[in-house]
Amino acid sequence: MSVTIKVINKSGHALPNYETIASAGMDLRAVLDAPVTLAPLERAIIKTGLFIELPIGFEAQVRPRSGLAAKNGVTVLNSPGTIDADYRGEVGVILVNLSNQAFVVENGERIAQLIIAKHERAEWLEAEELSDTVRGAGGFGSTGVK
Repeated sequence: MSVTIKVINKSGHALPNYETIASAGMDLRAVLDAPVTLAPLERAIIKTGLFIELPIGFEAQVRPRSGLAAKNGVTVLNSPGTIDADYRGEVGVILVNLSNQAFVVENGERIAQLIIAKHERAEWLEAEELSDTVRGAGGFGSTGVK
């Protein structure tokens, strides 16, 4: 299944694309006039030069690239970041350096991945009680450690 999405590309780079037939995400690239150095624990919004128009009922999720996280400790801070269908500004990525060494982001570097997802809208139904389950109110870690 595919969905058509309008895009304005001011990045100077090719549009994001799926690297394999089974890829869920497309890599987003940094658009920078000069390299940006992220010190340990520092964060920055890195622009992509992309402006998108999603159909209502879809969102774009900005997620970390596993290689960047594993090799350099750099990830997307608000993961996943959600781009709503009515947003028309430039797509930005909040990168954070969780390593103990500075990391330099270069123009054109693959910094995150973008996933297009269908979503539902919820309607609240106020109630006095909820149905019982085996788990009940058990929260964080309540289903075991292993």
